[in-house]
Amino acid sequence: MIVFEIFAAYALCGIVIGPAFVVAGISQVMPHVTVTPGARLLLLPGTVALWPFVLDRWLKSLRSQ
Repeated sequence: MIVFEIFAAYALCGIVIGPAFVVAGISQVMPHVTVTPGARLLLLPGTVALWPFVLDRWLKSLRSQ
């Protein structure tokens, strides 16, 4: 049961951070690249699944500004 709760917490964090990154974070991490809405839609599942890496990169880009 604890494994399910850990997985649910991980998924919930991904569901919160993924769309936020796709909407606002991509332009901060890659300011020189234009990302189309279709590309944002394609990036969404990956950002939800790999949210710890995405969040780390996003925070590093904010610190360097």
